[in-house]
Amino acid sequence: METANFFRQIAQMDINSKLTLSITKATENRILVSILIENDGCADKAKNVIPPFNLKGSPEELDIGFFEHIKKPVQMADALISNMQNFLKGLETAQANSAMEKQKSDKEKAKGRKYSEALLKADALAKVGKYKDAWTALPKVGDYPEHKEDIRKKQDEYEKQFVPDLWSASEQKAEQVNEQEKIDQEEYNP
Repeated sequence: METANFFRQIAQMDINSKLTLSITKATENRILVSILIENDGCADKAKNVIPPFNLKGSPEELDIGFFEHIKKPVQMADALISNMQNFLKGLETAQANSAMEKQKSDKEKAKGRKYSEALLKADALAKVGKYKDAWTALPKVGDYPEHKEDIRKKQDEYEKQFVPDLWSASEQKAEQVNEQEKIDQEEYNP
């Protein structure tokens, strides 16, 4: 057998996987050829269960019948791995195109839009000084747990505007009382 003939015959097998040949001298007159079929493009881990194809014979026997013995098993293993790969790609495509996935995606988009609209409405109300209404217009934390911190921050910001601080309220009241007392004194003491 010529080397050129060997590689031509491999090319004629028309396989998509990688062949790894391991040739070992088993005994004085026997050679062991192990062929491992691999395909890195296939993500299915089941491909790793396929054992190498082993062939043992004398150098003369292997020269004569090597390709006759390996052709069918190698092509079958290659077809199996290719089918696994195509199956997984088909599953991914089907999942991406499924009505349920599209519906889920549409719901997520609508939910995001509602969140943004609620924030815009709350900001608009806050700009005109309607802080209680702005606080009420904010999205609910239970509906948007992923935005919990942002919502709570806005709630605190608005609460500061419509719930007076205890000390500042006391000071304001004291100032108002003092002002009223001055006015009252001016009226009684002309």
